[in-house]
Amino acid sequence: MDRPSAAIYSVVIQSCLKTRSLEDGRKVHQHIKRSGFVPGQFISNRLLDMYVKCDGMEDAKNLFDEMGRRDLYQVVWSSLSDMYGKCGSIEEARHIFDRMVDRDVVTWTTMIGRYFEDGRRDEGLHLFKDLIKSGTRPNEFTFAGVLNACSDVTAEQLGRQVHGYITRVGSTPSSFAASALVHMYSKCGSMVNAERVFKGMLQPDLVSWTSLIAGYAQNGKPNEALHYFELLLNSGKVHPDHITFVGVLSACAHAGLVDKGLQYFYSIKDKHGLTYTTDHYACIIDLLARCGRFEEAKRIISGMPIKPDKFLWASLLGGCRIHKNVELAEKAAEALFEIEPENPATYVTMANIYATAGKWAEVAKIRTIMDDRGVVKKPGKSWIEVKRKTHVFLVGDKSHPKSKQIHEFLGELSRRMKEEGFVPDTNSVLHDVEEEQKEQNLSYHSEKLAIAYGVISTAAGTPIKVFKNLRTCVDCHTAIKFISKIVDRKIVVRDSARFHCFENGSCSCRDYW
Repeated sequence: MDRPSAAIYSVVIQSCLKTRSLEDGRKVHQHIKRSGFVPGQFISNRLLDMYVKCDGMEDAKNLFDEMGRRDLYQVVWSSLSDMYGKCGSIEEARHIFDRMVDRDVVTWTTMIGRYFEDGRRDEGLHLFKDLIKSGTRPNEFTFAGVLNACSDVTAEQLGRQVHGYITRVGSTPSSFAASALVHMYSKCGSMVNAERVFKGMLQPDLVSWTSLIAGYAQNGKPNEALHYFELLLNSGKVHPDHITFVGVLSACAHAGLVDKGLQYFYSIKDKHGLTYTTDHYACIIDLLARCGRFEEAKRIISGMPIKPDKFLWASLLGGCRIHKNVELAEKAAEALFEIEPENPATYVTMANIYATAGKWAEVAKIRTIMDDRGVVKKPGKSWIEVKRKTHVFLVGDKSHPKSKQIHEFLGELSRRMKEEGFVPDTNSVLHDVEEEQKEQNLSYHSEKLAIAYGVISTAAGTPIKVFKNLRTCVDCHTAIKFISKIVDRKIVVRDSARFHCFENGSCSCRDYW
C-alpha cells in the first residue's frame, strides 16, 4: 500500500486543527513516525501549529526539539510565538525573533504584543520604536496595541508620536486604530484631540463612543459626556452597553446630577433591556452617597439581586467620609474588611472619619489593627512628562537633580499663596493619610513637587499635566487652585479618581470629587 503523501498528511492535520482534536492530531503524528515518512519542514510546521493551537504545549515543545532544521520565517514563527507566549517564556520568543532574517509586520506585531500581554510595556514600546526604524510599516493592529499600552501608562507624548506617524505615512486609521486613539487621548486627558479623532471617523464604533463619554466624565465635563451619550442614542446605529452606562453614571456622580443619574440608571433595564452589573450599582451608590442621600442608597443595596462588591462598599464609605456619617461608615468598612482585609485604604479612611469626629480612641484602635495585620499604607507618588522624559516624585523627594530649585520654588510659592489668602489644611496631615504617608510638611506632597518641576522646566504659559496614583488631598487641591492663578498656568492633575483641571484659581470639579 502506498504511503500517504505530504499533501494528504497536510489535509488530515488541518482537519484535526479545525476540530481542535488534539488526540487525533497525536495519532496522525504517530502514524507519520511509524510509516517512515520523513515529514520535512512543511509537515513539521503544520504539526507544530496544530499542537500549539490545540493546547498540546508539551507535544509542541518535544516536536520543536526533534526538528532537525528549523526555519525561522512566518509558516513556523506564529506557532513558536504562541508556544513560548503560552508557556510564559517571552525571552525564548525574543531569542527566536532576534535570529529571524526576514520579519514582516505580523512578526513584529506579535512580538510587541507579547510584551504588552506580559505587562512589560516599556520593552514593548521600545520594540515598537525599533519597528519604526526598521522601515517595516505597522498595520492597524500594531497601532492599536501600542496606543492601548500608551493609555495604560498615560504616555501621551508617545501616543502623539504614533498618531503623527499614522498621519505622515498617509494612512487613514481604521475604526480599530481610531478607537484606540480616542481611548488613548481620553485616558490622558486630551479631550480636544479625542474629540477631533472621533469626529474624523466615518462610523464611530461603540468603543469610541464609550471612550469619549467616559473621558469627558473623568475630565469634569459631565454636560459634554451626556451630550455625546444622547447623540449615541439618537444615532440609531450604535446601542449602549453596560460599559457605556458606567461612563454615563460616573458623569452624573462627579457632577452631583442625582435625578438625571437615577433616570439613566433605571433606563438600563427598563428602556434598554440590559442587566444591571455590580459596576452599575457601585456608580449609583457613589452618586447617592456623594450627595448624602443615604436612605435611598440603602434601599437600592437591600434590593440588589447580586451581592455588593468592594467597589460599591468603597463608594458608600467615601460618601460617609464626605458627610461624616460614622455609623454607616462602620457598616461599609466592616463589609470591606471581610472582602479585602489587606487593603489599607479602608483602614485609613475609617481612621480619618473617626479623627474628624474626634473619636481618637477609635483612631488608635484602627492603627493597632493595621499594625497587627501587617497592613501598610500605600505611598503616594506623582509623575510628569517633560521633553519626552517621565519624572517621578515621592513625598518630600530630594533625589531629583533639580531638587534644590524645586524646593526653593515651592518655598516662594508658599509665601505668595499665603499673601493671596491660602490657609493650609492641617487635617490633611493629621488624619487624611489615605492620600499620602503621614507628612510633616504639606508643602512637599508629591503632586506639588511634580507641578513645581513642570513650571520651572517649561516655558511660560505651557500647560502642566501631572499624574498621581492616589486621590489628591484637600490641602493640595486647594493649593493647586492658588498655584494655577499665581503662575498663570493651566494645571491638570489626574489622580486615582479623575482629572482635575485648574485654571485661574478654580477647578473643573467645582470642589466636588
